[in-house]
Amino acid sequence: MKKGLKLFTAGLMSALVLAGCGAKASTADAKTIKIGLNYELSGNVSTYGQSLVNGIEMAFKEINDKGGVLGKQVELVKVDNKSLTDEAANVSSRLATRDNVVAILGPATSGNVKAALPPATENKVPLISASSTADDVTLDSNGKVREYVFKTCFSDSFQGITMANFAFSELGFKNAAILRDNTSDYSKGLTVNFTETYEGLGGKIVAEEAYQAKDTDFKTLLTTIKASNPDVLFVPGYYEEVGLIIKQARELGLNVPVLGADGLDSPKLLEIAGADALENTYYSNHYTSSDTSPDVVAFKEAFNKAYGADPDAFNALGYDMAYMVADALERAGSADREKLKDALAATKDFKGITGTLTMDEFHNPIKAVTILKIEGGVPTYFMKQEP
Repeated sequence: MKKGLKLFTAGLMSALVLAGCGAKASTADAKTIKIGLNYELSGNVSTYGQSLVNGIEMAFKEINDKGGVLGKQVELVKVDNKSLTDEAANVSSRLATRDNVVAILGPATSGNVKAALPPATENKVPLISASSTADDVTLDSNGKVREYVFKTCFSDSFQGITMANFAFSELGFKNAAILRDNTSDYSKGLTVNFTETYEGLGGKIVAEEAYQAKDTDFKTLLTTIKASNPDVLFVPGYYEEVGLIIKQARELGLNVPVLGADGLDSPKLLEIAGADALENTYYSNHYTSSDTSPDVVAFKEAFNKAYGADPDAFNALGYDMAYMVADALERAGSADREKLKDALAATKDFKGITGTLTMDEFHNPIKAVTILKIEGGVPTYFMKQEP
């Protein structure tokens, strides 16, 4: 009896081990292709996460309706990280192991992506973000490329450099003030690159102040900035705080042009700041729905039919990322994590709604940036900066 029990136990353990190994290796053999979504669907930056997910879901619905990828339907495993870094890490671990996805899309913000990287990398799951613009997302502390991490959006360095050039060379402003988010990697990266470029061109940073995420009263900081008499104010942050900053700046009589980056791209910005306060505000972005190219017009019409609103940049970025992943899977020839990783790295001249994308050696896209100006509360195309 004891010998039989031992044999049974040993057999059971072997079966469990084999089953576990089979589960990890089953991404290519499953009946559907499972892709994980790790997004901010609640919390303080939920409009970004929801916009990205809307674009992703619309794209994969179109893809599935046309027969799917590699002859299989794509199954999305969507999980809310609640706009929290700890939760972003937990979701990444769950998707990579328990849900056994072939790839993880998201999160939306650079801080949450950094939190999600270790579990994805440890389990060798490609992680792709369409909106995490921090330069060090795809590079480790030694400047070495992270093998399993990719971005489909341009980096903070490019946005910071672009807006500094825009302020100094296009608008002719020689004295700039900066009000940054001291708790955000995104804001810090933009500030560094803006400052270095602006001063290199001959401009002067006459004031630099900092706030923390979720602050609501910026009048003391803005009063100090106003006293420095800047020509322009650069606010590299997210829409919740930036909306209040612009509103309070105007209330204090600080009426200089305001510059920002893609963190301003949310319909909530208008609700928070008001149309009048947003006049003379410019920001860098990945896309504008005012583009009249046939592909963008078709996308805009389809999105409006699906969601009853014009698409924003995050909708378009999510949409493009989904199609790029589908394209990479087809080129890989298998829903295998390693093969998908290699195909993503080899992406060249992928034509999307936000522009044509080629992946560089650091897993960052080479693509153009759009600069928008808010007029009457509406973000309007102003110019395009090529890479």
